[in-house]
Amino acid sequence: MTEPTKRVAKHLIDPANPPRRAVQRDDERLTRVKQWVMSVLAVTTILHLCVGLILAAVFTDTDRVDARIGLNVIAGILGVSAVAAGLAIHKKNPVSPWIALGVIPAIAGMLITFR
Repeated sequence: MTEPTKRVAKHLIDPANPPRRAVQRDDERLTRVKQWVMSVLAVTTILHLCVGLILAAVFTDTDRVDARIGLNVIAGILGVSAVAAGLAIHKKNPVSPWIALGVIPAIAGMLITFR
């Protein structure tokens, strides 16, 4: 008589047939996803701070023009730093034409504040 073959449970690891390791391409994909998640979080967080500064400028007294302009300038500086942070996370040169996008919060803030 022959002995029946032993059935191995499917949920256990078979030592004779170990699972394959993660491929380098999978690691590269994971790194790319991590970069995108981190850059989106950093940029949106900094842009929320810009919006807060613009709202502070809107609700500042109308006779304090210097404070209103200053808050909008700070919002523009933070907008530029948000774009630079996004580029730096992706290991790109932060000094690029994309930096001009960072000035948009300041321009929008000036338009909203002094309408």
